[in-house]
Amino acid sequence: MSLTVRRAGLDDLDLLAPLFDRYRHFYTQRFDEAVSRSFLGERLSRGDSVLLLAALDGDDGAGFTQLYPMFSSVRAARVWVLNDLFVEAHARRRGVAQALLDAAAAFARADGAARLELETNHDNLGAQALYDAAGWQRFDGTQRYHLPLQPSAVSA
Repeated sequence: MSLTVRRAGLDDLDLLAPLFDRYRHFYTQRFDEAVSRSFLGERLSRGDSVLLLAALDGDDGAGFTQLYPMFSSVRAARVWVLNDLFVEAHARRRGVAQALLDAAAAFARADGAARLELETNHDNLGAQALYDAAGWQRFDGTQRYHLPLQPSAVSA
């Protein structure tokens, strides 16, 4: 088995857009590859995020993760948010997700970040098991809040 992870760029948009669209569909968004392509193209063009792309046995689109930068004022340091992680069905249970997590951690360490953060749905038990096994620590004793500023997309 051959498994590699590399940083993606704008030249990978044709490969990333359908992956990202399937990821969004998993989270109840309707399929719309044009929206996915536009969103990722803007992120990559502006340098708003870092996308890491996995290749498994020559398949360069086995999965991806997307990291967004933020900062900790208290730590006076950068923090990376692992916002998206997706592995194609045929590549699951073959180490792709772990390789993406490892690559994200290596990237953040090399960038001098204080930490990586992520969150997942309360019912995504598979993802929770992966993160627990990979050594991620839950934020016990904290509550995360969000304030919606735009209406949600209609579920497909």
